[in-house]
Amino acid sequence: MRIMLVSDAWKPQVNGVVRTLSTVVDTLERRGHTVKTVTPDQFRTLPCPSYPEIRLAVNPFGGVRRAFDSFAPEAVHIATEGPLGFTARRYCCRRAIPFTTSFHTKFPEYLHSRIRLPIAWGYAWIRRFHAKAARVMVATATIEQELHDRGFTNLARWTRGVDTELFRPRPATDIPEALRGLSRPLQIYVGRVAIEKNIEAFLESASEGTKVVVGDGPQRESLMRDYPGAVFAGAKYDDELARYYAAADVFVFPSRTDTFGLVLLEALACGTPVAAYPVPGPIDVVGDSPAGCLGDDLTKATAQALTIDRSLCRQHALGFSWDRCADLFMSHLEPVTPPPAMA
Repeated sequence: MRIMLVSDAWKPQVNGVVRTLSTVVDTLERRGHTVKTVTPDQFRTLPCPSYPEIRLAVNPFGGVRRAFDSFAPEAVHIATEGPLGFTARRYCCRRAIPFTTSFHTKFPEYLHSRIRLPIAWGYAWIRRFHAKAARVMVATATIEQELHDRGFTNLARWTRGVDTELFRPRPATDIPEALRGLSRPLQIYVGRVAIEKNIEAFLESASEGTKVVVGDGPQRESLMRDYPGAVFAGAKYDDELARYYAAADVFVFPSRTDTFGLVLLEALACGTPVAAYPVPGPIDVVGDSPAGCLGDDLTKATAQALTIDRSLCRQHALGFSWDRCADLFMSHLEPVTPPPAMA
């Protein structure tokens, strides 16, 4: 099948959305499908306000049209509600091409935290974007219910996976140099360093030991000034990132706005227990399993998570696979019959 994937989030960005999409593309191509990605690196871009590492396509309609006309997709998935996503949606609606979308990010909450835009206004905008999709793919049951309550329709579950060969337990000797000699327990956060991730709650918790922040983002410099006792390791990738996860005694996830939290699965696959708030994402990934502790008091949740048998964490993560993720994605696609005519 010829599948077109349109996304405003793509490499070199490092986040759960990009990892999910790129891994699914790789999985589908290994299965013999042809996937055409339409992403910001193919267009003239400008930096996103307050997020310069995120590039937004400028006037992309011509390029999007040419991509559709030359590729003649048999299925179209629009992954993000950005300039490319809106342009592809507009093109599909004009040409009566069916498409699916996915909900990855709580932009209304993010906009509210930055510019105080009322959350209801943000969801009205997002709901309009997804309204004409054949299916709106969501990662968890909790997010599905939240969106349903906000008037979204045609919702379909699309879970995530984790590479359990890369993210695996490591011997104690395989600890990154930057973590050697630090006071235990090592508490780690991995992800974008930005206001919506609520990292202050992690750094302000009364837990003993050393707090380690792995990642980059617009809030990093201010947090480094305000919390000099924490270790800010910067962004890490692939095997080095997996070594950070495995070296930690507990993974602390302070976000209250993530729709899934792929980093939760990566930590668990490395045998590292999770401490988090009982909110969407942690509820769906960890739930009432013995692999983590969810609670409104992050200090207490961290202390309890430190008592968890690490083998239980690994066992829980093994239940999530990228093959199943790709299977679900394919099952939700809406075929284009016949394919759009060549221009």
